[in-house]
Amino acid sequence: MIRVLLVDDDQELTGLLSEYLEREGFEATAVHTGEEGEVQALSGQYSIVVLDVMLPRLSGIEVLRRIRARSQVPVVLLTARGDNIDRITGLELGADDYVPKPSSPGELVARLRAIMRRVQPVEQATTEVIKTGPLVLWPGKRQALWQGRELGVTSTEFSLLEELARSAGQVVSKQDLSLNALGCPLTRYDRRIDVHISSIRQKLGPRPDAKAWIQSVRGLGYLLIAE
Repeated sequence: MIRVLLVDDDQELTGLLSEYLEREGFEATAVHTGEEGEVQALSGQYSIVVLDVMLPRLSGIEVLRRIRARSQVPVVLLTARGDNIDRITGLELGADDYVPKPSSPGELVARLRAIMRRVQPVEQATTEVIKTGPLVLWPGKRQALWQGRELGVTSTEFSLLEELARSAGQVVSKQDLSLNALGCPLTRYDRRIDVHISSIRQKLGPRPDAKAWIQSVRGLGYLLIAE
């Protein structure tokens, strides 16, 4: 069963979300402070974390920063509707996705299921290996090596990298990346793909010619250079 940790100081909201999640087959636990959220998220007991940005004392952004320093557990942020700064900051720090507040429980469940489909190992694909240049991916194990070393990517970053690696040397549209890696269609002004790609580029570092390994193709999408 998928265990969801809800971190939000709104106890009425977490109560409603917990009931809805449990009806949908999840197991939900709620905590109401950033400090407790950090401890529980790092306990290894949960499949995914839903984290409110606007927590008192210790903000959700700081909790996310602390989680990412020690764990790659998937994190979905709850952000104020229209607050692009927190959304972009959260994605840059390694959040897997965000859902605006107020939002329907159904939207949250859809995002959670999309992420869990990506991170749960696919039994028949555990032996598959994707190699392109200094990049080696094991999709079944969600493991990535870059130049022989473990590449510390989030679940969403791995999915994007996998899509690009499967089509190395070819342009992959942002719409295809959104559908296949994020599990949802790209919407207007949605910058999630761009922010995640920027984070992956930083982790890969520059090529010997100082160019990025992942190239932007204006109006089309992104291309992973194959060597």
